[in-house]
Amino acid sequence: MTRRSFVVDDEEAGERLDKAIASQLGVSRSVAASLQALVDGRELSNSTRLQTGQRVEVELAEEDQAAIKGQPVDFDVRFEDSDVAVIVKPAGLAVHPGAGRRESTLANGLIERWPGIRDVGEATRPGIVHRLDAGTSGLMLVALSKRAYEALVEQISAHEVERNYVALVLGDVQPPTGKIDAPIGRDPRRRKRMAVLEGGRHAITHYRATAHYAGGYSLVEVALETGRTHQIRVHMAAIGHPIAGDDTYGGGRASKKLGLHRPLLHSARIAFNHPVTGERIEIAEPLPPDLEGVLAVLGEPGDER
Repeated sequence: MTRRSFVVDDEEAGERLDKAIASQLGVSRSVAASLQALVDGRELSNSTRLQTGQRVEVELAEEDQAAIKGQPVDFDVRFEDSDVAVIVKPAGLAVHPGAGRRESTLANGLIERWPGIRDVGEATRPGIVHRLDAGTSGLMLVALSKRAYEALVEQISAHEVERNYVALVLGDVQPPTGKIDAPIGRDPRRRKRMAVLEGGRHAITHYRATAHYAGGYSLVEVALETGRTHQIRVHMAAIGHPIAGDDTYGGGRASKKLGLHRPLLHSARIAFNHPVTGERIEIAEPLPPDLEGVLAVLGEPGDER
C-alpha cells in the first residue's frame, strides 16, 4: 500500500470526497469510493463536501495506481534549465488529468519531454506550481526539480511571482483602471462554477483597459495579486465585464458574434526569482493568432490609454 495525500484547493473545494480523490489521484470514481481516506485525520463519508485547506490522506493499493503516461503534446518552451521551465500552453489543453481524463493533458506532455519531472510535486500534477484554465492560453511556470518546486510554491504563496494577462471583455470599461477585492468560493447552486461569495477566499485582481472597440468591447490588462480558481473570469464578470467567449460567466453572447470557441484570456507575462540562482527572470508572450484575429475583425480601437 502507498499513502498519498493532498491539500484541498479552490478547485476541489465544495466537491464530494470521492470525486476530489478521483481527480487528484487519477483513478475512477468507483476506485476512489472504495479507498480508505482520512480528512484532517478523520474518517468521513464519500459524500462529504470538502473545504479549502483540508488535508486528505489515502491508502492506495499498487494495482489501483495508474501512472500518468508520457505523451507527445504540443506546447512551446520559452525558458529552460535544469530546475525550471516556462512553457506556452495552447488554448484547449487541460493542464492535468482528472476523473475520466487520463491522457492528452499538459502533464502528459511534461513527462514526455522531462521524464524526471514525474517525482516533482503531486503525482497527477508533475512540476505544476500554478494552473491555467483549459481555455486559457499563454505562459506557465513549471518546476523541473524538487528544490525548484518547493521554492516556487513558496514564491507564489508570498505573492513574489508576477502574472499578467490580456483579455477581451464585454462593455466599455470605465473607469479604465481599478482593483477588484472580492472573496471567491464555489457557487453553491452551480457546483462547476465559482462566484463572489461572502466567506469565500481572499482574492484581488487589478485591471487596466488599454483599448475600446465599437460594438461594446474592451481590451484589458490584468494582474493577479492572488490566484483563485477562475479568478479573472469571476471578477471581471462581477463588475459587469465578462470575458468575451466565456459561456460560463456571461460572455457567451460574443461567442457566435465573433466566432469564439473559448474565453479570450491569455497569460502574457510572468516574472519570478530563479529558485536556485535568485536571478529575476521576466518573460512575455505575444497574443495568440485567434485573439489577434478577433481584434482585426473589431477594427481600430476608438481610443487607447
